[in-house]
Amino acid sequence: MTPVSIAGQSAKDMMEARENTSFDVETIRDYLFGGRTNWKTHKNIEDILKSDPAFDKSQRNFIGRIEAYERALAITHRLVELQRAHGWTKQEMDQAAFILSEVLPITSHDVAFEPVFLYQASPAMMSEYWDLVSNKGIQGCYLQTELGHGSNVACLETTATYIPEAHEFEIHSPTLTSTKWWIGGLGKTATHGIVQAQLILPGGENAGPHLFLVQLRSLEDHTTLPGISIGDIGPKACGGLAAIDHGYARFNHVRIPRTNMFSKFAGVTEDGRYVRPRNPKHSFGGMMYIRARMVTTGGWTLARAITIAIRYTTVRRQGERDEHGLERQVIRYPSTYYRLLPILARAYVFIALGRQTLKEFTKITERSDQRDFTHLSEFHATLCGLKVLVTNAVVKDLETARRALGGHGYSAFAGIGRLYADYLPTVTYEGDNFVLDGQVVRAAVKSYHAYMSTPSSPLGVHSSYIRLLKGNNPKPTLKGPTTTTIWQNSNSIVHLFEWRAALVLSEVVRHVDDLDANANQRLSKAVADAFVAVKVGEMMAGLDVLPRREGDVIRALYHLYLLTTAEDALVDLFSTGLLQQSQSQSESGDHQLRLAIKQQCSRLLSDAVGLTDAFSFSDWALDSLIFSFPTYLSSGALGVSDGRVYEEIWRRAQLEPLNQLGNKPGYYESLRPMLQEGQKLSKRVNSRL
Repeated sequence: MTPVSIAGQSAKDMMEARENTSFDVETIRDYLFGGRTNWKTHKNIEDILKSDPAFDKSQRNFIGRIEAYERALAITHRLVELQRAHGWTKQEMDQAAFILSEVLPITSHDVAFEPVFLYQASPAMMSEYWDLVSNKGIQGCYLQTELGHGSNVACLETTATYIPEAHEFEIHSPTLTSTKWWIGGLGKTATHGIVQAQLILPGGENAGPHLFLVQLRSLEDHTTLPGISIGDIGPKACGGLAAIDHGYARFNHVRIPRTNMFSKFAGVTEDGRYVRPRNPKHSFGGMMYIRARMVTTGGWTLARAITIAIRYTTVRRQGERDEHGLERQVIRYPSTYYRLLPILARAYVFIALGRQTLKEFTKITERSDQRDFTHLSEFHATLCGLKVLVTNAVVKDLETARRALGGHGYSAFAGIGRLYADYLPTVTYEGDNFVLDGQVVRAAVKSYHAYMSTPSSPLGVHSSYIRLLKGNNPKPTLKGPTTTTIWQNSNSIVHLFEWRAALVLSEVVRHVDDLDANANQRLSKAVADAFVAVKVGEMMAGLDVLPRREGDVIRALYHLYLLTTAEDALVDLFSTGLLQQSQSQSESGDHQLRLAIKQQCSRLLSDAVGLTDAFSFSDWALDSLIFSFPTYLSSGALGVSDGRVYEEIWRRAQLEPLNQLGNKPGYYESLRPMLQEGQKLSKRVNSRL
């Protein structure tokens, strides 16, 4: 039997995978980007970035933290230069940052500092500062978390005491635990900060947490201003977010003008009277924007990881050989595609859902500006649930995708390890997920009582499932052969998720004084799953605008999302009686569900590579060992490769700085003395025998 060239076969496998794709990749690519115009904008920006030496990635894995920070500052500077030179909008600048996939100190300014100005600054403050903010004339950060408190904003200790005779606030850190901590961009970069502090009125009344603009450093030489102590908090777990200077700050009776309070909705008059907001939730505008963005960000983060994992397992061959002497492609093993294809489905769902969420956020914001807060509270609860659902799923899926790469997945060159380390803290920042579960539950219980006590009480999109608990709505009970048809019908699965949320909520309300320890997490997950399932059903109905084949492929992905979410919810489905165990294992609902998942994966398997190609990641943007972007999508882009991953592994290993030091780094100082002593001891032992 003629030996098979593994490297050559890898290129052939990738080519065949693309030839077997059953749909037009460009059509689905345009769907993911929200239209071809958006993709062209994305492509034009990427062409500019990848031709610029400032964005070279070749040494990224070999540098320390200080170098990483300095490199990130240089990238930030160059990005801003390009924005000015090409007239990029805010959205185009965000697209550039997304393409780069770099951790940058500017992130806090873009995703927190600017939005708070837009949604909570008074007209006077906007007039004074917005040009500086939007043109990066000042660099901002958002100081909320403290050494002693994070998600519990109500108990923050930093104070802002109003001094009426001076028309000033005094910002102060009264205790060690009031030190602001974990603040992105604060350690070395920011010139200004938005400080969350307890508003203390004349006479000592505490009006609760409010936001204040504080200058931190000189605009002349960047020195820290008097009364403020600032520093970096040190390295993070797994080496993540190394280029961001997460910092701490302490304030010692620092005075700021009264007009530096963010007072679009609440404020303090010159004589010290407090002007209350019409709705306390409107102060969440900046935070809600960040959470809305996290849905889309999570989807595209998964897209990067699953592109790497699916492409690599397509060209990686291991195990038994066929009649041609070829080992089996790893992706063809059920244990592999069962893990990876649901991740691909979640990436597609989160990207589309994120786009809808941002549109809805814009509508809610416009209504709030008109003093219409009708849907604000429910949308806040929706974002809490989505933040928990998406970040929990992405963290889990990133590690699953990395492990699917086998041993090479632990290499930094693979790319998923870095994605995981940088994404991991999302389950904690912008609200710890376990804390946010409680907010989702409180909103659900409130909606339940309102609806049950007032028949005319309207239900919003997030709480529409509660309708099932009132009137003649017979609970479905699935048992035996009937479950097979249920799993084939997307609308039936969506309805099942709504019933699950309603029944778990009913159980929580019934046992409110004697809840189990995990009740909040179960109900929050059930409510979020029901909301997303309804949205997925709407997305599937909207796929008719696509050509039939392309619509069918995405519809199959969305159906796989519903099936695997149902599998994750089996305990609830059984405990609520929605599913009942059959005497025959072959007819049981869970068995039929898992068979349906297997069948759906088998249907999608031959299109897996094409579905990752639709994400449109170039080799340069992906920056992984798995270089395999096709020419028909790259529009003539340079550096297109063909799946030869093993040559790339070898090439990158040669870049390792240790390999430039010869054979003896540390040899004379440490290794040789140890070896020589061991050899002497060995001779003594042998001489005694």
